[in-house]
Amino acid sequence: MESMPTEAIDPSLIDLDLQSNEQIISLLLASQQRAVDAVSDAGGQLEAAISQAADRLALNRGRLILVGAGASGRLAVQDGAELWPTYGWPHDRLLLCMAGGPEALLASVEGVEDDPVAAAGDVEAAAVDEHDVVVALAASGQSVWTCTWLETSRQRGALAIGMASNPDTRLLRAADCPVFLDSGAEVLAGSTRMSAGTAQKIALNLFSTVLMIRLNRTYGNLMVDMAAVNKKLDKRRIRLLQGVLPRLDDEQARQAIDAAGGWVKLAVLIALGDSATRARQRLQEHHDSLRAAMEDCQPR
Repeated sequence: MESMPTEAIDPSLIDLDLQSNEQIISLLLASQQRAVDAVSDAGGQLEAAISQAADRLALNRGRLILVGAGASGRLAVQDGAELWPTYGWPHDRLLLCMAGGPEALLASVEGVEDDPVAAAGDVEAAAVDEHDVVVALAASGQSVWTCTWLETSRQRGALAIGMASNPDTRLLRAADCPVFLDSGAEVLAGSTRMSAGTAQKIALNLFSTVLMIRLNRTYGNLMVDMAAVNKKLDKRRIRLLQGVLPRLDDEQARQAIDAAGGWVKLAVLIALGDSATRARQRLQEHHDSLRAAMEDCQPR
């Protein structure tokens, strides 16, 4: 533990509790900036992980599986939970795995991250295979449950991506695509939900966003695959549709959205003259790329 940067104790901060609020805030903000810098330094590793994940998932068979224990697991679940409402990523192609299960999302469940048998059992129960992409997070890079999950998944043929804040750790060695987030020592020694957690959150934001763009879940910077889940987002859907087709007035846009059952991507093609059935077929023919489907669609 003493050789792990995330566990290092900075002797210059032994009087932290005696410092003013302003001083402590400044120290914490500086550590958050180190987290940003850590992700920037890992940009090449992230790009490699995204590229390989996109190639694997573009085959339309595999799942994106996010795995972690404790604070790392909660961050993984939080990021994954947004993929359906933001990008319409199918529920059956997403698996979120937290050491200790759903109970551990709201409260610490002691000991679960040290159970390799449970991790291996989870992988087998999930029937992980060569079509899947597994992203495992552990600030220390040593969580037994998380490392076992990644190692077992890789043995079964899955693409293994590991993110950790300590170098040359078990998790990074287990990964096809290791992402080392060098966030350094914490202001509050060992509290890896701080700068290490921030680095993980940023890395997850970048990973999932670029991955969804590469999997044709967007058009330009527009969320055209945003899930049709509630009425309060109707105005946003109309705005997104008009962002793709500026010539549409509000009523035309609303009619297309209604005909598409709330799905912006379908609504674009319907507004260009397709039936809902033909629009779905056309998107399938073009691997869900709205841009390619529009080029193939003859406007009215």
